[in-house]
Amino acid sequence: MTEGTDTVKALIERSNRLGSDPKNTNYAGGNTSAKGIETDPVTGEDVELLWVKGSGGDLGTLSEPGLAVLRLDRLRALTGMYPGVEREDEMVAAFDYCLHGKGGAAPSIDTAMHGLVDAAHIDHLHPDSGIALACAADGEKLTAECFGDAVVWVPWRRPGFQLGLDIAAVKEANPQAIGCILGGHGITAWGATSAECEANSLHIIRTAERFLAERGRPEPFGPVVPGFEPLPQDERRARAAELAPHIRALASADRPQVGHFTDTNVVLDFLSRAEHPRLAALGTSCPDHFLRTKVRPLVVDLPATAPIEEVIARLGELHGEYRADYAAYYDRHATPDSPPMRGADPAIVLVPGVGMFSFGRDKQTARVAGEFYVNAINVMRGAEAVSAYAPIEESEKFRIEYWALEEAKLARMPKPKPLATRVALVTGAGSGIGKAIAHRLVAEGACVVVADLNTQNAEAVAAELGGPDKAVAVTVDVTSEDQISAAFAAAVLAFGGVDLVVNNAGISISKPLLETTARDWDLQHDIMARGSFLVSREAARVMAAQKLGGDIVYIASKNAVFAGPNNIAYSATKADQAHQVRLLAAELGEHGIRVNGVNPDGVVRGSGIFAAGWGAQRAATYGIPEEKLGEFYAQRTILKREVLPEHVANAVFALVGGDLTHTTGLHIPVDAGVAAAFLR
Repeated sequence: MTEGTDTVKALIERSNRLGSDPKNTNYAGGNTSAKGIETDPVTGEDVELLWVKGSGGDLGTLSEPGLAVLRLDRLRALTGMYPGVEREDEMVAAFDYCLHGKGGAAPSIDTAMHGLVDAAHIDHLHPDSGIALACAADGEKLTAECFGDAVVWVPWRRPGFQLGLDIAAVKEANPQAIGCILGGHGITAWGATSAECEANSLHIIRTAERFLAERGRPEPFGPVVPGFEPLPQDERRARAAELAPHIRALASADRPQVGHFTDTNVVLDFLSRAEHPRLAALGTSCPDHFLRTKVRPLVVDLPATAPIEEVIARLGELHGEYRADYAAYYDRHATPDSPPMRGADPAIVLVPGVGMFSFGRDKQTARVAGEFYVNAINVMRGAEAVSAYAPIEESEKFRIEYWALEEAKLARMPKPKPLATRVALVTGAGSGIGKAIAHRLVAEGACVVVADLNTQNAEAVAAELGGPDKAVAVTVDVTSEDQISAAFAAAVLAFGGVDLVVNNAGISISKPLLETTARDWDLQHDIMARGSFLVSREAARVMAAQKLGGDIVYIASKNAVFAGPNNIAYSATKADQAHQVRLLAAELGEHGIRVNGVNPDGVVRGSGIFAAGWGAQRAATYGIPEEKLGEFYAQRTILKREVLPEHVANAVFALVGGDLTHTTGLHIPVDAGVAAAFLR
């Protein structure tokens, strides 16, 4: 094992330990590095390299491909061509000429800090405790009081080459120091070994935590305001679910967003206190924070028990004010070279007594935005406890938010998938056709609520799909209005709303007319005809509140139009569903909601319905062995092909994927060609 291999291994392990604890740094925040010797494969001579976390990576999950690898001699030689702070952004492109071999990941803006500071190992982190000192009005004085001369104060400077030079000079002038507090930003620590560097980072973080706890005044956010206390959990969750689609409509005025809801004690306590309006208006602190949360949140200024209609109306007024304020912020600071305004909607919406709604281009981004605002609350608490919260100037926030380098980073992001930002709820998704549909929708970028009567199956499918940032499971009996309401409430709390509903849940009873009981008839119709109606009604309520349009898809059947033997209850209810498509398409079009259907036939393999006895019944009807049923169905079709759950899922995607935006009231046959079921 070479020295470089040992160095990289230690760096990865240190990064993962530090990044796995949110007290040390936020998601994707901060960076770590190590310097070491490798053999140059061209000259055979030793070369000193820098391994540093690349742009966009996360310390907690960092692996070797996430490291940028640069030649240290070339990186340090850049100081000779540095054109000054006004043109420091040009230095990022120069990093490409310092790469060793293919260079690994793209170097981040903080690469200069790691290369220019004379230490073998460096950690740059964003701990709440460190940022609290960094954003305190008298942070420099408090840093000296907390650490003595072991940690040095560095005034705010935007990340870049000049900041690297500044910290290098601080390190050289203070040989006793183990690190520094970066005003308005975070901390940097160093060490001669990886273990020493990690120990110094943790010492700074934990010492700051103790200092804030011991020196801090009680109730830094002020007294509780009567009426703004947290509602009881069930009551606030119910109110949050009722508000979520309306709030998502506001957050998505410029472009659709996925949502996340948080009602932790940290958030609820902050919103109950007298100082929360003032502090929220000051905006978030660390650059990593406000890039995710925008410079400030939208805050509802009504008590927790205000009538829901009054809150919804006030949200609309506040949203108009927020957009005007954000546009004015952009106009105050934009230059002819600034990127266009990216959107004026809030990323964070705070509702006293209820909690926080956060938004982003996908669930992970929305969740992380909320986590960052919790970081911001912790920072505000710490700064207010020992001093006063004083984040960087608004003009500096704008320089970060609309930085050309940040714009270039956004431009490098992959093109969104067709169903990005869309939230789907699929009934009967624990098996068979519903499971295949859920998989296809997630593969195309959607978040999916896996709804099924079988809790275990639903949870298994949600796990297969990638867990809570991609899919959540809900238990729902579609004959129950209460369970359907609860399922949609869970959906909007998980993802902000619902845009796409697939009515797939069903059973099949195959009997001749004279053997079909009234109970058979009622059960078949309760689950499919009535269940689809109830699900569609709840979906329409949510979609209308969101003002984003939407899709409702019915998985009907060839039997909706084909008259076969021994199938009266099933085929009649499928015909009912098929006409619901036409009726709802006519009614919901004014809300931009499209309603379409898919008519499958003979989906045997992977089908929960066929496995539950329907297959045996149909095989008996046709006088064939059950294991031959799929082949039998295939041979009676025009194409002589067996229909699988994936084929039905493909049809659903065709309807909702963006190419059929002007189509509603349509049924697509997925039956390999059954002439008797051709639509007329």
